Amino acid sequence: MSDGGGDRLVDGFRLVVFDLDGVIYLIDRPIPGAVEAVGRLRAGGHLVAYATNNASRRSSEVAELLTGMGVPARPEEVLTSAAAAAELLRDRLPAGAAVLVVGADALRAEIRAVGLRPVGRADEEPVAVVQGYGPQVGWAELAEAAVAVRSGATWVATNTDRTLPSPRGPLPGNGALVAALRTALDRDPDLVVGKPEPALFATAARRADGAGALVVGDRLDTDIEGARRAGLPSLLVLTGVHGVVDLLAAPPQARPTYVSVDLAGLFDPDAVVRVPGEPTAGGWSVAVADDALEVSGSGRPLDALAALCALAWSTAEAALLPVRAASPAAERALRALGVPD
Repeated sequence: MSDGGGDRLVDGFRLVVFDLDGVIYLIDRPIPGAVEAVGRLRAGGHLVAYATNNASRRSSEVAELLTGMGVPARPEEVLTSAAAAAELLRDRLPAGAAVLVVGADALRAEIRAVGLRPVGRADEEPVAVVQGYGPQVGWAELAEAAVAVRSGATWVATNTDRTLPSPRGPLPGNGALVAALRTALDRDPDLVVGKPEPALFATAARRADGAGALVVGDRLDTDIEGARRAGLPSLLVLTGVHGVVDLLAAPPQARPTYVSVDLAGLFDPDAVVRVPGEPTAGGWSVAVADDALEVSGSGRPLDALAALCALAWSTAEAALLPVRAASPAAERALRALGVPD
């Protein structure tokens, strides 16, 4: 890594906590290198956990999906926002209370598993509404939720991810559906359970028994911010939702500790960088010129990224500037990082 160490990043941690969508798989296809990366971690004696905001599958279903992709996983290694939301409601409501579920069957199953009664209509007098992602969610379910919340039901969202990564590009996530209900109700949910709230990561980190945990994610506003709220270091991989331009504009609470193109950064010191670096380091120089962040010099693309972060994060104005190459090597590096021309 460019911060001077020759050791593998993963050697500093007992536990690695992965986000799923955009890190391990896209919808139902493993991301290249993910199967091998998890296998290497297990072979090296590391603990593995998965923390996902996607509430459309139960932990056992996620574990089965991962195992089918060649990533052996146990249900107890999977932490979902659906299960976390159900446990939160269990702790707040009397046994058998009616909860209106907007989402997939997995979320209904989690509500039922904690002794609450999932319902689908507002006239069944639910005391709470829980809203999670489900590909079949439509106007009718949102309408029932709106009526229930207006009647006094507590509104809990499993997460507010605006999009889901997919091979076809970002698709509407639960946050988009929450936004529709927020518009209709002119108010926010009473509680949001999933990332960036720290609960999922804090629960996972306890399994490391103080030996160190690293969060790996593709979203700055959920994975990385959630890791920071939980007091954990994080690795941003560029295989999912957020890329370099998003990283440069990230607010302080959503800035990762490390960045790599993919999961190879866990094992290869040359495939990961600590951010921010210095504006002039690793053979690169970044300066503000003609209302742009101008990159000159040559070297490792990731070192150019670290230098860019140093300057972009120095002021709010710099974070909004476009990036421009001032040398052929810089042009190649920015292209390798996916920075648009």
